[in-house]
Amino acid sequence: MKRYVNRLQSYWLNDVSFVTLLIMLICAVFILPIVMEYSTHGVLLFNVLLLSVFLTGAFSTSNKWLVFLSISLFSFHLFLRVIRFGDNPYSFYILENIIAIANTLLFIIINLQLLFRDQSINAYRIIGAINVYLLIALMGALVLEVIHAIVGSSIAGNVQLQGNDIDYIHFMYFSLSSLTTVGFGDIYPVNVVTKMLVTFLSVMGILFPAVVISRFVGMATNKSK
Repeated sequence: MKRYVNRLQSYWLNDVSFVTLLIMLICAVFILPIVMEYSTHGVLLFNVLLLSVFLTGAFSTSNKWLVFLSISLFSFHLFLRVIRFGDNPYSFYILENIIAIANTLLFIIINLQLLFRDQSINAYRIIGAINVYLLIALMGALVLEVIHAIVGSSIAGNVQLQGNDIDYIHFMYFSLSSLTTVGFGDIYPVNVVTKMLVTFLSVMGILFPAVVISRFVGMATNKSK
């Protein structure tokens, strides 16, 4: 068992793992919303893939504290999901998503560490930067779910929210639209909390590529010297 865990960690600490994570995130961000719209199994696939993404965080760092925190958050998240989908009347929907947000934030930190380690620049690191960008969009969608569940409103326009996992379709679309500063106008924020979140996503969408590019340029310059 220990050998298997070590192999997994060795893979996820390697630059090539950025490609695997990109495939998982493309499925979670772009493909799953379509599946959720047209298939009854979409919600189950969404939960399985989301948990799978978070599980990789435990193998993507050699820092024992980050590994412990990642495993703890994943286990708690899995426990809450099993309760909600089990044959019982209990549900902790808001707490689930708060834990998911914490897990996503931790995973972003872990991937940033992988991205800028050892001053190396290659195609895999560029893919890693894309992964962090998509993780920010995912976190934005999860935050929107929490806002809607707590406040009772979040976004309006050409959208019908149901108050469950299926709303991820609309939240992810709006999160990506805000992060990329596209803003089609078909969906818009309806309260101050959502407006501030949208503003934050827009700022991150502008600053993140600029910071990453400047960092890569600086690393390349130092390496050439």
